[in-house]
Amino acid sequence: MPGIPIHPEQASTIAQGVDHLYFFLTGVTLFFTALIFALIFYFAIRYRRHSDDERPPEITGSLPLEIAWIGIPSVICAVAFTWASSLYFQNSRPPTASTEIFVIGKQWMWHLQHPEGVREINELHVPVHEPIKLTMISQDVIHDFFIPAFRIKHDVLPGYYASIWFQATKTGKYHFFCAQYCGAQHSEMTGWVYVMTQADYQRWLSGLVQGESMVQAGARLYQQLGCITCHGTGRGPSFVGVYGKPVKLSTGETVTADEPYLRESILVPSAKIVAGYNALMPTFQGQVNEEQVLQLIAYIKSLATPEAAAGRAATPAPVERNTTQK
Repeated sequence: MPGIPIHPEQASTIAQGVDHLYFFLTGVTLFFTALIFALIFYFAIRYRRHSDDERPPEITGSLPLEIAWIGIPSVICAVAFTWASSLYFQNSRPPTASTEIFVIGKQWMWHLQHPEGVREINELHVPVHEPIKLTMISQDVIHDFFIPAFRIKHDVLPGYYASIWFQATKTGKYHFFCAQYCGAQHSEMTGWVYVMTQADYQRWLSGLVQGESMVQAGARLYQQLGCITCHGTGRGPSFVGVYGKPVKLSTGETVTADEPYLRESILVPSAKIVAGYNALMPTFQGQVNEEQVLQLIAYIKSLATPEAAAGRAATPAPVERNTTQK
């Protein structure tokens, strides 16, 4: 039927690989479906009983046939598994130089924030040919972030950071959805990705960035919440250079200081006590929202050197683009 695409447009680096795997699996399924039905009809006619007294000869089996129907499906499954695994690992490890954008799903909208501080509601502007990492969390129930043209899809869970990445290959406007039923207005939880040239993206970004970045907002919260009175003064562990490094706990365990660990340490500080320190930190559960937690984490991640630990001056709040009123 003209005008109705068989599948969404391919607009990311992984899209073609996903489609090729899909076509391979579909082709294998259709081939064996047709083969099985053809054999059923053939044997039903070829070996039908001609009379009530007919007794077919006993079948003793065929070793080559048994090897074939075990070996061929095993090879096909191994090929599909290896192919799918390579695509999975390719899409689960964002490049080191990826631009990180933070996504919060909530009934019934998507809140997205760029590292420069620009906020968007149900819209996402990104430059073409640049890897983008989405760090996502839900504020209420399970959602699912799905961009068909990019062939990426991931559940967004409350209390847990999930991440996916993509690299758009062509400019344009692409739909995204919540692909997990999340309530009465689930069907309205949609938006658009605008893929722009580098020059257009910089013009768009420079026209909106009038306030503080994620790191600056995190530094301001760090001061306002009194984190500075313990961390870095000796009463609490220093955050300088801690992100991504192993941390030894009072229980003798060692954990990695990644986003989930930092989030838990902010909201439930008594869950994992760093070795050599006492459980003095109060919980901030209910005092900071998910957006503020992400800002604090962005600030902690920025403390890669002692120079960065001096903090940053607070600036006015950033501009927020609201395309959907809730």
